[in-house]
Amino acid sequence: MTTRNEKIRILGKGITALALKDKFPNATLYDDSDFYEYDSNLNEYTVVSPGIPPYNNMVLNSKNLVSDYDLFGSIMPFSIWISGTNGKTTTTQMCQHLLKEYGSIYGGNIGVPLSHLDEKATIWILETSSFTLHYTNNTKPNIYILLPISEDHITWHGSFQEYKNAKLKPLSLMNENDIAIIPNEFNNIKTNAHVVSYSNSDQLCNHFGIEKSKIKFKEPFLLDAILAMATRKIIFDEINYDLINEFVIDKHKVEEFKDSKNRLWIDDSKATNVDATINAIVPYKEKEIHIILGGDDKGANLTPLFENIKELNITVYAIGTNSDKIANFCNQYKIKVENCLYLNIAVSKIDSNLDENSVAMLSPAAASLDQFKSYAHRGDEFKKFVSSLS
Repeated sequence: MTTRNEKIRILGKGITALALKDKFPNATLYDDSDFYEYDSNLNEYTVVSPGIPPYNNMVLNSKNLVSDYDLFGSIMPFSIWISGTNGKTTTTQMCQHLLKEYGSIYGGNIGVPLSHLDEKATIWILETSSFTLHYTNNTKPNIYILLPISEDHITWHGSFQEYKNAKLKPLSLMNENDIAIIPNEFNNIKTNAHVVSYSNSDQLCNHFGIEKSKIKFKEPFLLDAILAMATRKIIFDEINYDLINEFVIDKHKVEEFKDSKNRLWIDDSKATNVDATINAIVPYKEKEIHIILGGDDKGANLTPLFENIKELNITVYAIGTNSDKIANFCNQYKIKVENCLYLNIAVSKIDSNLDENSVAMLSPAAASLDQFKSYAHRGDEFKKFVSSLS
């Protein structure tokens, strides 16, 4: 869309903005502290860093707003965009694992910022956030993989509908040569792309000729694996079970480990929203579950979580800034609850109740920054507290 020497402006001074500055040294960066210097009458392209919400004063007083995707649209190679509420990171990594022998690279919302990706690569695999999609108005993927959508980032978008609108936006930009794999609920959306819709992993397996029994992963990662395999099938008409089964899931994602008493614990600190936690519980529904919930829920509706777990043999240990809200929900649904506030207290209380036939989970359905540096920090602390149990 633009050249290295052309003047652009960038709202934000974070990772995305600094990476763009490397590519466009003539760019001017602004944040809330120096936006008074910004001349809103100029017609330069203004790139919005994805973390800046649409109600921010800089956004409201800027023209010619574009995302970094729009900025690189004209030089972007064959691209696969992956979005959804949960699973997009793992699906992106699995796609890269299956396609790297064909010269693919990956980045975007994870790993390498878009502006640092090699323009000569054969394929770009981009984990794509709803924030970026909100500001993207011109560029589109060749393949769009959309995982299921549930409530998340409501504060940023203003409503669940606006969050969904952002996730669905690429479909309106795609053409008849493009392919979109999307949940069944969006099957009737207007798009020129060829659409493959699904409600579960079995439907995708039937459509693409994939034998689910040959894949080692269980839900929620099974769907991620099948979507990645479908992508390789679409592009190269190949299915490679051995290769997908070599993939290793990141830490803090439904990560099982045992304590010194041979009891099962699950580090699922990456579960920062309701849908992630619901999916994480699925493999353990027949067990007695001790689950740690709570943190910063970002204004999301928590009701679906408690509707989902109310019939299970489950005890909740509430932590974080929304611990009182969690406890109130549990009382409303007659679910056993301990209001612990802090993670170390929750682990200590679980220690008194856990046996070898039950399972303990950290799957908070909330972000971590109210008490931790990141979800990874929260997960590491969880494992440290468990390992110190005597």
